[in-house]
Amino acid sequence: MKQYIKINPGDNVCVALAPIAKGTVLDLGGETVTALEEIPQGHKIALCDIPQGGQVMKYGCRIGFASQEIKKGQWIHTHNVKTGLGDLLDYTYEPEGKELEEKPHAYFQGFRRPDGKVGVRNEIWIIPTVGCVNSIASALEKQAAHLVQGTVEAVAAFPHPYGCSQMGDDQENTRKALAALIGHPNAGGVLVLGLGCENSNIPVLKEYLGDVDENRVKFLVCQESQDEMGDAMKLLEELADYAGQFKREPIDADQLIIGMKCGGSDGLSGITANPVVGGFSDALIARGGTTILTEVPEMFGAETLLMNRCANEELFHKTVDLINNFKTYFKRHNQTIYENPSPGNKKGGISTLEDKSLGCTQKSGSALVKGVLEYAQPVKTRGLNLLSAPGNDLVAATALALSGAHMVLFTTGRGTPFASPVPTVKISSNTDLAGRKNNWIDFNAGKLVKPETPRDELPSMEELAEELFSYVLEVASGKKVKSEEAGFHDMAIFKQGVTL
Repeated sequence: MKQYIKINPGDNVCVALAPIAKGTVLDLGGETVTALEEIPQGHKIALCDIPQGGQVMKYGCRIGFASQEIKKGQWIHTHNVKTGLGDLLDYTYEPEGKELEEKPHAYFQGFRRPDGKVGVRNEIWIIPTVGCVNSIASALEKQAAHLVQGTVEAVAAFPHPYGCSQMGDDQENTRKALAALIGHPNAGGVLVLGLGCENSNIPVLKEYLGDVDENRVKFLVCQESQDEMGDAMKLLEELADYAGQFKREPIDADQLIIGMKCGGSDGLSGITANPVVGGFSDALIARGGTTILTEVPEMFGAETLLMNRCANEELFHKTVDLINNFKTYFKRHNQTIYENPSPGNKKGGISTLEDKSLGCTQKSGSALVKGVLEYAQPVKTRGLNLLSAPGNDLVAATALALSGAHMVLFTTGRGTPFASPVPTVKISSNTDLAGRKNNWIDFNAGKLVKPETPRDELPSMEELAEELFSYVLEVASGKKVKSEEAGFHDMAIFKQGVTL
C-alpha cells in the first residue's frame, strides 16, 4: 500500500494515506523528502521550504498561507497555515468544461406515480404541521407498524419543532419544506397531522400544496377529533390500502435524482470518497439523470470552479448570488464567514476552509452546472444542480430530499449513523472506518488507496465510480441501506429567523 499521495503536480504538499513515522524518506518521482515529525493519516507534509506568507498548494489550488516558516518535511496543519479567504467578492465568468459524452441507458426497479413522478421507496409518511403533535405522530408510527406488508415498505413519522411562533421568511421556509415533503414520490401515502391553532395549520398549508390526490394524502386536525389516535389509524389504513397497489417496475435511470453531501470529512475525503461520488455523478448525468450538490458554506474557496462550469451566464450570476447571499446570511447574524472546518475535520487532516471546500466540491464531478436552486425549490432541469442549504448534515440532507432527491450519497471520514427522509448511503473515505463501523457504512471508497484484504487489488477511480453507480441502482430498486435497516428516518428544517 502506498503511504502518501501528491494530488496535483502543482502542489507543494503531499497527503499521508497512512501514518508516516518521523524519519521516513518519501520518494516522489526522484525527489526525496524526509519526514521531520510524525504525520497522521490524512494530514499534509511539506515538499519544499515555504516562507511565512507563502502559498500552501493542494489540489492544484491555494488552500491557505503559511502563518510561519515551514521546512521541507514538516507537518502542515492548523498550527502553521491560515485561510486566505475574504468576505464578499466580485467574480468574472470564465466558462470552461463541456457536455459529457452520453452513456448507454441503465434501469432500476421503481414505483411510478399517477402524477408522472417516480419513487424508489413506497412508504407511508406521517408529517406534523407543528411540533405540538410530534408525540402523536411518533406514537402512530409505532402503532401502525403492522401496515408494513406487501409493497408498503415502512411507516415513518417526521417530527420537527416548527410550524408555529415563526415569522416572515422563516415561517415561509417551514411551509415550503413541509409541502415539499408531502409531495415527495418516495411516499406512497401521507398523513398530514395538524393541531388546529398553529400558524402553519392545514388550511394554510393546503395553499402551498396545490392540487392534492385525496387517495394519497389525508389530513387530520387533532383539536377537531374526539379520538385523534383512532381517527388517524383509520386514515393510515386507507393510505396503506392505496399505497399497497403500487408495484416496482423497470424505470430508466434518467429519472433518478441523487443528492450529494459530506460530513465528518477527513484528509482522505477529497482523495477517495468525494472524487468517487463525482465520478458517479458524471456517470448518472451521462445517462440523462440528475444530481444535486449542496452545503454552500463548504463551497467557499472553491466556488469559482463551480461558477466557471455553469452552462450559461445566467446560471453563473445565480451561483454568485448563491454564494454571496449565504455570506450575507452569516454577516447578518454577526458570525464569522470562515468559522470552519470543524474539530473533527481538523483531527482528520483538514486545515482550512479552502482545504475542505476543494475536497468537498470533488463530489460535483466534471459536468456543467445546469440548475441553481433556492431552499426547498424542486429540481426543474436534469444534470448537475446547486442547492442553497447550510453545511449541517441533517438540515442539508433534508434539503436535498425537499428538492426531489430520491436518495442521498453521504461521504464521511469519521462516520455517522444519521438518516434523512430518503435512503442515505454512507460512503467511507477510508477502509479502517468501513471495517470499524460496518453497521453505519454502506460503501467503502477507501479501498481506492487501501484494500479491504491484503489479497485485493486496488481499483481505479473509474472502476469504483461504476461500482458505486451499480450499488445506487440496487438501492433504488429496494436494497436497504444501513440506516434503513436500523429503522432511522430523520428530518430537520432550516431555521433562519426569530422564535416568538
